Amino acid sequence: QLVESGGGSVQAGGSLRLSCAASGSDRYCKWMGWFRQAPGKGCEGVTFIYSGPKNEGNSAYADSVKGRFTISQDKTGNTAYLQMNNLKAEDTSMYHCAIVQGPISVYKGALEVKVVEIWGNGTSVTISS
Repeated sequence: QLVESGGGSVQAGGSLRLSCAASGSDRYCKWMGWFRQAPGKGCEGVTFIYSGPKNEGNSAYADSVKGRFTISQDKTGNTAYLQMNNLKAEDTSMYHCAIVQGPISVYKGALEVKVVEIWGNGTSVTISS
């Protein structure tokens, strides 16, 4: 189970922070992060962070958020945080936390995820211009 919090509405240029806590889920040796889906648009992998014996804390970002969004996790790896800065109107979307299996590849600036193990209910982010 994934418990999500954060989100809300801010003006363009503002910041928001999302949190996602994994409860009763096997998080080890997997990636945890966020997808987003805006109305009428496809699902986009935003960013993910790895927890495991090697490459702990490795992260991946879609080009659309690189330099503006930062993902982190607590020492246990069970809670991930997404700090979103310099938000733009096009960041408006439903953000879904997820635990996914690796590897995560990047193709033309977009993250490619093959296996989603757990999908959160989502939290809404609205950016007004």
